[in-house]
Amino acid sequence: MSKQIKCGVIGHPITHSKSPLIHNYWINTYGLNGIYEAIDVAPENLETGVKRLIDEGYKGFNVTVPHKETIMALCDKIDHNAQNIGAVNTVVIENGRLRGMNTDGYGFLHNIWDTDPNFDFEDKCAVVLGAGGATRAIVSALIGERIGKIILLNRTRERAENLAEDMGKVGNFITVEDWKNRHAVLTTADLLVNTTALGMQGQPVLEIDLGKLPVHALVNDIVYAPLDTDLLKAARVRGNKTVTGIGMLLHQARPAFKEWFGLLPGVTDELNELVLK
Repeated sequence: MSKQIKCGVIGHPITHSKSPLIHNYWINTYGLNGIYEAIDVAPENLETGVKRLIDEGYKGFNVTVPHKETIMALCDKIDHNAQNIGAVNTVVIENGRLRGMNTDGYGFLHNIWDTDPNFDFEDKCAVVLGAGGATRAIVSALIGERIGKIILLNRTRERAENLAEDMGKVGNFITVEDWKNRHAVLTTADLLVNTTALGMQGQPVLEIDLGKLPVHALVNDIVYAPLDTDLLKAARVRGNKTVTGIGMLLHQARPAFKEWFGLLPGVTDELNELVLK
């Protein structure tokens, strides 16, 4: 029998993570000899915690809060995408050395294509709400797909300006607008993406009027609790195509699984239902 492949996800706290459900589903589905577990690693124990994983023969691990940025200092190699984003969410261990990746952008794009396989980002205008870590991954992915223009809106304008400045290294077509202008800028949107926590269970509502959004525009909310957010409901009423957030979580896990197990897994309705329970 082949040697067991050990993987996991590190974070603090970690009990909320859906990653073990996702990866163990694939391990069982494809009949692989592997294990994937949630590993609580406090910030002050990051270096010793990672060393333990190396010593115990782990093939790699996912990274969640609060380690996505600090793990970069421990990586021997970081891929171009993770460097652009400034965060690592996947680590591959090769001969005791760490290779850092970021798969969030992959998850975002393939979630869109799952719903609308023919959606073409090239030369389009994307209006993106938010300026957090997920926003950086999505903006980087949009730039990679040759988006024509990105309009960033965040309640704290400075954060959006910092993101735009950082991403200026890979694209010079990001503009920042004040949050109060979020309705006016919708007139040019081909894609509207909410990357904020607004509208999530336990969070304030996302106050936005879609009245000026073109009907052809695609609307994506990366929030998945609830799955059907008020933003998506309002968009569907107007006739806009919508994309829920759960697919981004599922698709971002696929490249990591392939790195560790040598197989690119599929996203199924059964997996969707399992994760949303």
